[in-house]
Amino acid sequence: MSDSTAIINKNTSNNLLRRDVRFLGHILGEVLVHQGGNTLFTIVEKIREMSKALRAQYTPEMYKELKETVSGLAPEIRHQVIRAFAIYFQLINIAEQNHRIRRKRDYERTAGENVQPGSIEDVVRELKSLNISAPEVQEMISGISLELVMTAHPTEATRRAVLDIHQRIAKDVEELDNPNLTFREREQLREQLLGEVITLWQTDELRDRKPTVIDEVNNGLYYFDETLFDVLPQVYQELERCLLKYYPEESWHVPTFLKFGSWIGGDRDGNPSVTSDITWQTLTMHRKLALEKYEEELRKLMAHMSFSKNIVEVTDELLDSIEQDRKTVDLSNDEGWRNEKEPYRIKVRFMIEKIRNSGNPNIADKKKYTNPDQFMADLQVIERSLRNHYADFIADAYVQKLIRQVELFGFHLATLDVRQHSKEHESAMTEILAGMSICPNYAALSEQEKIELLTALLNEPRPITSPYIKYSESTQECLDVYRVIQKAQAEFGRACISSYLISMTQGSSDLLEVLVFAKEAGLYLHEADGSVTCTLQSVPLFETIDDLHAAPDIMSTLYQIPAYRKSLASRNNLQEIMLGYSDSNKDGGVITANWELRVALRSITAAAKKYDVKLKFFHGRGGALGRGGMPLNRSILAQPADTVGGGIKITEQGEVLSSRYSIKGIAYRSLEQATSALITSALWARNPQQDASEERYESIMRGISEKAQQKYQDLIFRDADFMSFFKESTPLPEIGELNIGSRPSKRKNSDRFEDLRAIPWVFAWTQCRYLLPAWYAAGTGLYSYYQEKPEHLATMQDMYNNWSFFRGLIDNLQMALAKADLLIAKEYGSMIKDQQVAKRIYELIEEEYRRTSDLILQITGQQEILDNVPVIQESIRLRNPYVDPLSYMQVDLLSELRATREDGGEDDPLLLREVLLTINGIAAGLRNTG
Repeated sequence: MSDSTAIINKNTSNNLLRRDVRFLGHILGEVLVHQGGNTLFTIVEKIREMSKALRAQYTPEMYKELKETVSGLAPEIRHQVIRAFAIYFQLINIAEQNHRIRRKRDYERTAGENVQPGSIEDVVRELKSLNISAPEVQEMISGISLELVMTAHPTEATRRAVLDIHQRIAKDVEELDNPNLTFREREQLREQLLGEVITLWQTDELRDRKPTVIDEVNNGLYYFDETLFDVLPQVYQELERCLLKYYPEESWHVPTFLKFGSWIGGDRDGNPSVTSDITWQTLTMHRKLALEKYEEELRKLMAHMSFSKNIVEVTDELLDSIEQDRKTVDLSNDEGWRNEKEPYRIKVRFMIEKIRNSGNPNIADKKKYTNPDQFMADLQVIERSLRNHYADFIADAYVQKLIRQVELFGFHLATLDVRQHSKEHESAMTEILAGMSICPNYAALSEQEKIELLTALLNEPRPITSPYIKYSESTQECLDVYRVIQKAQAEFGRACISSYLISMTQGSSDLLEVLVFAKEAGLYLHEADGSVTCTLQSVPLFETIDDLHAAPDIMSTLYQIPAYRKSLASRNNLQEIMLGYSDSNKDGGVITANWELRVALRSITAAAKKYDVKLKFFHGRGGALGRGGMPLNRSILAQPADTVGGGIKITEQGEVLSSRYSIKGIAYRSLEQATSALITSALWARNPQQDASEERYESIMRGISEKAQQKYQDLIFRDADFMSFFKESTPLPEIGELNIGSRPSKRKNSDRFEDLRAIPWVFAWTQCRYLLPAWYAAGTGLYSYYQEKPEHLATMQDMYNNWSFFRGLIDNLQMALAKADLLIAKEYGSMIKDQQVAKRIYELIEEEYRRTSDLILQITGQQEILDNVPVIQESIRLRNPYVDPLSYMQVDLLSELRATREDGGEDDPLLLREVLLTINGIAAGLRNTG
């Protein structure tokens, strides 16, 4: 494709996005007139035009007029204006998602001429161009692993009912590109979209209650049902297609390297609603959906299985299996397949019945599948028979897909992780050991004494609990969790739960406690030959900066304990370790958190290497920039290549789930990019190319990090007025009323900063447009090296151009600075009681914002922030004028609501509702919550 053609195509593509935005904007305008009359439409348009004009050229007069217009709205109109702007953002987000799918299809139409960057074909073609042999590629693919873990962290502000409407609108918008539509069909499509937007307008976007844990489990299962069950096999199919295209001499079956897990129903840290019973119920829901999906797929398969014995010769193996099913599986006369000449349909009908019976304890084992291997065996019987009479295309298209689904999802659908806070284990252990007169006060022991005692308990066969002792409710629940895990592994297979994560890990004893509890439930067993079978791994979660520093020593101590090493030997000498991006950022600021996480990755890896232990790192990234959020493929490539060998796990949470996985085309592109990045990372690991300058860069970065941390903590921890500034100038108290998660926003009923969770911390700063956790103190850190010295600036420019870590850090800062808006943020200062404090801290933040922005422009050589990503730069520019009115209204509403509450008056339900609507609208406009 020539450059001129590429430019024309790109312009055409962008014009189509603008077409969709205008089209949906006009439809929303019609809905506003239809639902609220010309008065509503006129007010919304007036505010929109004024906000756009103010962004184009700021004047005090125009600013005053806009503020007066917004403040002067009557409550009944204001409510509708808020909803109009919020729904506009929902529609724009859909148009942008659709445009991503369109761009991918544009590339695919030119297949052979142009391969889309970041695609699977792009990376496989690169392997071939580098003369990587087929056996080497096979070895690389066998060594990669990525598990994406859904969490129930409360950052999804959009209701499921609204997401369903979004999905229908997205399908209709995609259909607009169909060139075969007649004039009447296009008109019908427009009417259909009009109806959907009216439905959206008349659907309440706010939840009337907090979701239960089971609600959250159902929300997570939605993505498996709607997209992942189909999309994941497509990713594998595409990788095999590309490998066959570039390495035709090999036959390819890619091993399982990409799958999904979940915390929802297993994460009990700070959430008392997640009980052992809830965990069991979660696992049964997982199995139920898996079996339903297999039945659905078998019915689709049946439609393609009309092969007749009059025409083809099927295998004896297939006929024998049908006879065996006739003897064991009960089908009523009207349920069986009546045409005896169609053996595949007869077989599939028996398989459907066995799938239906699976999981039912009241049905004999011979009448059902007791495990996925039995189901797989029947599918393989069908596949071999199809290939025997040369129906290979059917075997490849339908049976192979189902076989892949069984490999990926089994009967457990997704591995569930369990997580609990380390202090809960210590408390339970203290009570249990005192009750059995083993240790009067375990919690009072030194770390070394705890390690010695726990190691002794692991080596002893005797139990540490008694059925005759009545334990406290919390201790009994702690024990019940392990017993449920043991029961679950027996019922659903060991893959259903295999990792037990320990929040706030601060010592080796935290991991040993979990193993002692596991031993008590039969999950850590001594074998006759002296080995250990351990089916549950203790996984430390290192969250704060201090914890990251301590991590290598904590793990080294464990690697030297024989009882612990035996548990690792049982799991192929693979240790999983989780790193927390949210709390480290909240603790030390964005620069220091990113640097310390990189240092920790390296030092923990070095410690494991010393003891011949392989590592799987679990990266606890949030969706927002202030919590480590970034595109999935970039988050994989951001890891040092030598730290990905044992596999990677990454959290996917909140609004990230709906933005990446609610639409099949977007889900596929995201997983395709992740696969490409994973293979690229494996390639880098095979051919490490350490730049000689990197050691010097790291030394510079160490100094930058120290100064940035000091600046960050001076404000957050050492400024006595900061917490008042934060609570009074952000909607932090009101976010808790949004009903977006079952988990409380604080770890304890406390106003201390340390007990505030990272999610509401980031969410609140995003709402008031500061986005402070994503950039604050970066400028001071960078300036501490720069010091106005041209040679130091040249070095940082080299770091940006040649060091992927620094480039990623700077580009993330650019994104945060572009989304932040301090003029709007200043409005929120009017809610602070002490205006001197408001002015002083605002000026501190403003000065740091300017310093950071100026330095980044010098380092990158750009004229404006985000010149390097013009698509996102333009998107933010277009969105800001529509977010601004929501921010102005939010400040007015918060002021009014808080004044009413301080006077002891009753809440006006409409006023609170309007506050929550602005929170939803701003989240949609900035495409970020927490």
